[in-house]
Amino acid sequence: MKKSLLASALAALTLAAAPAAQAVTAASFLTTPSPGPTDMTSPGPTEMSGSPSAGEAGQPFGPGCSQLPAEGKGSPAELKNESLDQALQDIPQLSTLNKAVHAAGLTDQLKSAQNITVFAPVNEAFTKIPKEAMAKVLQDKEQLTKIIHNHVVEGRKTQADLASGTLTTVGGGTLNVSGSGEEYTVNDAKILCGNIQTSNATIYLIDSVLMPEAGASASASPS
Repeated sequence: MKKSLLASALAALTLAAAPAAQAVTAASFLTTPSPGPTDMTSPGPTEMSGSPSAGEAGQPFGPGCSQLPAEGKGSPAELKNESLDQALQDIPQLSTLNKAVHAAGLTDQLKSAQNITVFAPVNEAFTKIPKEAMAKVLQDKEQLTKIIHNHVVEGRKTQADLASGTLTTVGGGTLNVSGSGEEYTVNDAKILCGNIQTSNATIYLIDSVLMPEAGASASASPS
């Protein structure tokens, strides 16, 4: 009965969130890598390559950047000196994502990861998911890990990397990216504020949750 309820909740979550990424395989992302066919350090023909370091990546862009604090805690100037896990705590729009990261037990992974990009759903993105379904997923550590890993890619990505093409998530899924100027999309999610630098990652705030397809692996994690 419990499995049946969880299956129903996950089905509702998938329908309510943004369109799914492609099927996921295991990837090397931990200091103790999980075996799998996907090598995240070797992009395929249509995948974007790694981007410059934080100092070379330019300024945050997008209509939602005005909602970030201009100075002090949560401001771009402060975030660039913080690790990713601390940045998730300090950016007001990411409190729900931060809660999910803690529930999945991924805080230490995000703290120790180096040179990754996170497409971070803002709080409003999670309101598109039925409350009961979201509550059940927050209690399912494995499924929650799959979802979070579907928002993370290797390398720091810039606007040029998002103009057209695909990115492979650390879980092995595929994200379609496109755009120009200050308007970019990841699958059907809009980038609200991009190119936010932390000491170990680049963050893009997005308006929808990027759901993995059924069968996604939870074994991959940030390197």
